Amino acid sequence: MSFSVNTNTGAMTALQYLNQTQGQLAQTQNEINSGLKVATAQDNGAIYAIAQNQRGDIAGYQSVINSLNNGASAIDVALSAGQSISDLLIQLKTNALSAADPSIDTASRQALNANFTALRDQITTIIQNAVFNNFNLVNGSTIQIQALASADGTRRITTAAQNMSLSGAIVTLTSTATISTQSNASALINVIQTSLTNVDSALAQLSSGAAKFSIQATFTQKLSDTLTTGLGNLVDANMAQESAMLQSLQVKQQLGVQALSIANQAPQTILSLFK
Repeated sequence: MSFSVNTNTGAMTALQYLNQTQGQLAQTQNEINSGLKVATAQDNGAIYAIAQNQRGDIAGYQSVINSLNNGASAIDVALSAGQSISDLLIQLKTNALSAADPSIDTASRQALNANFTALRDQITTIIQNAVFNNFNLVNGSTIQIQALASADGTRRITTAAQNMSLSGAIVTLTSTATISTQSNASALINVIQTSLTNVDSALAQLSSGAAKFSIQATFTQKLSDTLTTGLGNLVDANMAQESAMLQSLQVKQQLGVQALSIANQAPQTILSLFK
């Protein structure tokens, strides 16, 4: 090795290693700050592309979950309305049976009829208010409720609506029905019983639809969680490893600075040759 004041090979070598250490230290600090070993495409283009695709899928599945939850809520409102209608029909049947009793007087029958008409009209009130997110599954305005079932939007899950309005196919009791006479009351007993049976059947169908939405939502959430875990395996930094690497690089940086300082002092030894 020659002695030269123009070219300090040792200093250049020490500087190269120090710059390399500085770069590694900066990368490690970025990973610690962001918590990601692949935060940008510059870190690893291939992994970043895969990660972005997975982020898109995860975002899509979140939309699916929101759609399923909205649909399930609409069905829950319809179920609540149907259960209330079923309870009202039981009370209506009780009133009709009482009014059909030939032993009661006219005043008692009129009192029963007043209660009967109030309960009958309450069915309409319940139906009109069974709305969620502008969907009403019990008044005939909606044929079915749909929700997303896949992140690409190509598949959907469906549940049929159940029209429980008075004078309909399910609730056959008319909106003008009364039990003001014994004959009217007797005739309405079977009508109310048929309506009650139909409502209970409609509730069973709505309940099956609610279960279908719930199962799909649970599956979609698990799928989203699995993708999130996979995404973390791709891009998340191992903080324990990064902590150890940070300490190692800090020591290496200090040694590099010391080595560069020693290399920079080497030309001064040339002065001793000229004493």
